[in-house]
Amino acid sequence: MKISNSYIKNVVLIAITLLTCYLATAQQQPQFTQYMYNTLTLNSGYVSDYRIEAGLIHRSQWVGIDGAPTTQSLTVAGRSGERIGLGLTVINDNIGPSNDLDINGVFSYSIPITYNMHLSFGINAGIDILNVDWSEGEYADQPDPILNNNVNNVTPIIGAGTYLYSSNWYVGVSAPNFIKTKSYNDDDELVIDKTTEFYLIGGYVFDITPAFKLKPSTLLKYTEGAPVTVDLSLNALIQEKFTVGTSYRFNDALSVLLGFQISRSFFAGYAFDYSTTELTKYNDGSHEIMLRYTLPNLNKRAKSPRFF
Repeated sequence: MKISNSYIKNVVLIAITLLTCYLATAQQQPQFTQYMYNTLTLNSGYVSDYRIEAGLIHRSQWVGIDGAPTTQSLTVAGRSGERIGLGLTVINDNIGPSNDLDINGVFSYSIPITYNMHLSFGINAGIDILNVDWSEGEYADQPDPILNNNVNNVTPIIGAGTYLYSSNWYVGVSAPNFIKTKSYNDDDELVIDKTTEFYLIGGYVFDITPAFKLKPSTLLKYTEGAPVTVDLSLNALIQEKFTVGTSYRFNDALSVLLGFQISRSFFAGYAFDYSTTELTKYNDGSHEIMLRYTLPNLNKRAKSPRFF
């Protein structure tokens, strides 16, 4: 039986519409394959080193499907003194007709446990700006009453995290937003239900040789009403310049990661996800581009380049 392109397009459109409507039961934070370089958005206890660091990530998920998620992330962080960390995170997430913008200020305080081990506590606070415009695309033609009215909501964000680390390993537990919110359209139909998410992140750097380092890392995410998400990654740093690695997100995607230290200040990274679900038939994978800028070394204790 031959399936036409128009039939496939209609199936995909319905799938995306259902995906967007699924937000009514449990919307989750955007996911990043290069999470190990984007820790501040997951854990406010994350401590940058003694330099100011800024990072940008753009993610295009399920390329080839109309309305598929696209996400941008901006982080800026640095230290004020020996123990205080300050930062800013901005995440812009688009799925179908919805746009979700999170803006957070971050504060952390680090306590020495031993000479080489520290424990950091962090809090983040900000706002979530949600807009759903059903007039965009072909959603206006759908008969579901939820799709009849737009949504414009601004809600607060409060989160916290702890981050235990040394020079070659780290582990952290966090919840980026404790506030549960429900968004309604003009007909009081529930459109989006945001629940609290919990993250467990960890990694270890093995110095195999002076020119070769190996870092396994993991990220576990738990959301009420959704299955636990598990990412396992393995990255190698070669000659303090090149990174190459692979990652597996259980029941979702297999990824390849590449990175290059362009200069002492600039690092660029790329990740490609290959879907391992039935959705792989309808998309060309997911692409993620990352650029990180680090100010020159202002403290002899800072590492260059930084592997986490």
